[in-house]
Amino acid sequence: MTKAPQPSKVIPIKPVPAESDSGGFMGAYEKQVRIYPRSVKGWFANWRWVMVWVTQIVFYGMPWLQWNGRAAVLFDLNERRFYIFSLVLHPQDLIYLTALLVIAALALFFFTAVAGRLWCGYACPQTVYTEIFMWFEHRIEGDRLARMRLDAAPWSLNKLLRKGGKQLAWISFALLTGFSFVGYFTPIRHLGMELVQWTFSPWEWFWVLFYAVATYGNAGYMREQICKYMCPYARFQSALIDMDSLVIAYDTERGESRGSRPRTADPKVLGLGDCIDCTLCVQVCPTGIDIRNGLQNECIACAACIDVCDDVMDKMGYAKGLIRYSSGAGIEQHLTTRQMVSRVWRPRVMIYAALLVATSSIFVVSLSRRQGFSADVIKDRGAQARIVDQGFIENVYRLQVMNGTEEAQTYSVSVSGLPSLALATPATLSVAATGIGMIPVRLTLPPTVEATYQGRSNPIKFEITTVQDGQTRVAREKSTFFVPR
Repeated sequence: MTKAPQPSKVIPIKPVPAESDSGGFMGAYEKQVRIYPRSVKGWFANWRWVMVWVTQIVFYGMPWLQWNGRAAVLFDLNERRFYIFSLVLHPQDLIYLTALLVIAALALFFFTAVAGRLWCGYACPQTVYTEIFMWFEHRIEGDRLARMRLDAAPWSLNKLLRKGGKQLAWISFALLTGFSFVGYFTPIRHLGMELVQWTFSPWEWFWVLFYAVATYGNAGYMREQICKYMCPYARFQSALIDMDSLVIAYDTERGESRGSRPRTADPKVLGLGDCIDCTLCVQVCPTGIDIRNGLQNECIACAACIDVCDDVMDKMGYAKGLIRYSSGAGIEQHLTTRQMVSRVWRPRVMIYAALLVATSSIFVVSLSRRQGFSADVIKDRGAQARIVDQGFIENVYRLQVMNGTEEAQTYSVSVSGLPSLALATPATLSVAATGIGMIPVRLTLPPTVEATYQGRSNPIKFEITTVQDGQTRVAREKSTFFVPR
């Protein structure tokens, strides 16, 4: 009797999810995995909120601060004047803005070389506004698990109210942010009256809504994608840090092998390190990385993983610092905090510090020695020189004075450089507060000295004098006086 054939064993084939590209970059058609950051409390979290409060009090409060009867900080594009407390700048003073940008860049290089992405973790507008938007989200929808359950649940009245409430809070805050931003360019009290009367200009509407939409989209939805894919800082930070830079690091030697265990268990008996593999460090990360895999471009140094890991270590009865601020050399060579700090002052840091101090000093000295007005002398190109009464040689100039003070000023003009050179008529100019004035200036040279300077342009110097706050201030401008053959 033949035996019935035995059914062959079948090895089931299970689909494996496609992995993202190396380096943390997603494939061109891969769906973005939403990150649900868990709220965290701790020393670094408190410092982040201190910076949130400080930066936002400055941002929202500065347009309302009054100085000399106007906004303390106002960039008046219509009048082409910029007010920063007692400082009044004209477009010709944009060199100061350039200097500020250079100082900001050098400060970024310096702090990155010392301690990594401190700016990103605590003061970057993207980080600050994301923190605020997540606070609204936590308050209305709940913490991480509650938000995940709410998103997975079918639509209901509860879900509609929570989602709608969050959107209302986000949109309201974004509009407030856009309104405050425009308040730096239009006096915010006047802007508020326009809002009440619904009389915004088209440009005011555009910029309020543009900045509001940018804040809403970046902090509400794009969040970590801005830091990962749009911000160039993450790409060049590796050129600024080295093995002695303080960064957020996981102590692999102490933490591995990781694994769960009872609180009362001895990890050495189990052959485990201090990491219990709770993944809380991943859950609190706003960019969704696992710091245990080493320092990554996506890490913004917010230190949320340090706070939550220290809390877990406390509960397990282990020493804190499994994840901590350290350096690559500090982890590898088991350096103490004092030893790591002593290695901070290395050549690259000293160079950045020297450049930063030098540039800042030049900027401060230049501002302190600023006259409060500036002058330009433009020679008449239509007629370089002409003969007037009694054979005198005359050159004509146009003098422009910009009053950098908030009081009307009177300026007197004198000239030097050639013997017997004189003003055809006394030249004085009155300029309104923060205004610009212009007058023609005629210089004459007597024929008795003409032969000495014939056929060439001779250097001369204008002196523009005024009295400000009881002090005589003088601006000197070079020009030339042409004597024909």
